[in-house]
Amino acid sequence: MTSPIQGEIEDEHGFTEHGDETDLDANFLASTSWTVSSSKPGCGVTALRSPDTTQFWQSDGPQPHYLTIHFFKLVSIVHMRIFLDFENDESYTPTKMQFWAGMGIHDLQEFAEMTFEQPKGWIDVDFSKVGPLPDASMDGTDGDIDWVSQPILRAFLLQVRIVENHQNGKDTHLRGLQIFSVDPTATQGKTTQSVSTRSMQAVKPKKSKSNPIRKASWMLEPELR
Repeated sequence: MTSPIQGEIEDEHGFTEHGDETDLDANFLASTSWTVSSSKPGCGVTALRSPDTTQFWQSDGPQPHYLTIHFFKLVSIVHMRIFLDFENDESYTPTKMQFWAGMGIHDLQEFAEMTFEQPKGWIDVDFSKVGPLPDASMDGTDGDIDWVSQPILRAFLLQVRIVENHQNGKDTHLRGLQIFSVDPTATQGKTTQSVSTRSMQAVKPKKSKSNPIRKASWMLEPELR
């Protein structure tokens, strides 16, 4: 049994997924801090983290637009996905996004860059440059993903940068972000924690491009000396 990484927005909800089961955790709010570079009134972090994907973060400033997530402990991230909706957002839809991680704001490294045409739905963030992706045959017989075999991104800070929008739009909409981390107390590799969980079928982006990064010491497994 796992519990989600916790956040600080008091009116949000956290969910833990176990196969087809979803548990509500009222203590979702304790150990992450989400900030954005700018936002329209009523369209900030609270809207972004709502389980309702009709709500969204809308920026209100110059590009690039930033979403920064501070973790109050080192987390091991195995999966991320974002929710975009071109049909409703049109020129507010991101067409180029970058994903950065590090120990702090001054040592961030880019681990993925992705581009889109007309995205709609949940889109998996590319982890191919975080580490080698396992063969699909390594997953469980029931179709569940073996999360232990996935590339692990270790970080205290995560930053999403929206660099370009459809039709050169100035401001942007982001309707959802999920971050899944390994539960160090779990005995089964299929169990993960989520920062925010909503039910929606994931879709693939048009193409993704990632820049290779060399793993820093804080991204490696700790050693006893």
